[in-house]
Amino acid sequence: MPVHVVGNVCVDTTFRVDRFPQPGETFNARSHMDGVGGKGANQAVAAARTGADVRFFAAVGTDPAAAFIRERLKNEFDLRQLSAKPLPSDRSTILVNQDGENLIVSGIDCAADFDPLRETGLLNLIAHGDILVMQGNLKSTVTNACLRAAKAASATTILNPSPLSGEALDLAAVDVVIVNQGEAFETTGKPDPEDAARDLVRRGAKAAIVTLGAAGCLLLEDGAVDLIPAVKVAVVDTSGAGDIFCGCLAGCLMKGWRLAQSARTAVAAAALAVGRRGTLEACPSRVELEKLMNTVEAESL
Repeated sequence: MPVHVVGNVCVDTTFRVDRFPQPGETFNARSHMDGVGGKGANQAVAAARTGADVRFFAAVGTDPAAAFIRERLKNEFDLRQLSAKPLPSDRSTILVNQDGENLIVSGIDCAADFDPLRETGLLNLIAHGDILVMQGNLKSTVTNACLRAAKAASATTILNPSPLSGEALDLAAVDVVIVNQGEAFETTGKPDPEDAARDLVRRGAKAAIVTLGAAGCLLLEDGAVDLIPAVKVAVVDTSGAGDIFCGCLAGCLMKGWRLAQSARTAVAAAALAVGRRGTLEACPSRVELEKLMNTVEAESL
């Protein structure tokens, strides 16, 4: 049974800076690099590296950036579900300061034009027992339609609605909603993570996870709260850590693990990632994730 990750992929250009610039200010970065990213791609790679069978649905252009994306992802999973469009491939510019915090701005022409139910075989591929993972990069109408189609097929649905669109979240077809603390507050207006999680469940989600950065995450499932701590690490770059959390969680759930057990592994994987530079480049390897999963599985016995 596969994990279907539906979302976006882009070329990331990361600039490392001592501090974030002020409005109107220009200064030179300490270094810069290109890589492949996008929340959808990051989550798909993390899920695949847990050993899950991943199908990744996204759109790219027909430009050199698309070739760069395909080359970087070809060893992660099958790329037959990528749609090619007569548009520039999506791009993100990421600023990372000396504390590892980041600012990100993205161009999303391909993601904004992508409709996987119309353009791909997604509808016919989703089956009972599969997992669908989505983010906030596609149009909300498209995201909601995909989630409803997955629920109609008796699949498990995971929504990480980042970046937030400003529209009210439709969580009626969502099994697990995952937001960070800032997104939880922006979505619900509740500064306390537990209050925010309970509000998300009241809106329709079966379970809610609020990621808390260095503090780990809060899981609300069946009315009970589980605070899952994170390992203390030296932070180098936080960009992509939330995506690695989501992808790893989905991969563990596909193994038949409980949600809390999956979240513990996802927290540990994200902690590894923030100690490294880059987005997709920081994702733990298959060997590293296998070790993490074996450790969590042994602790759960």
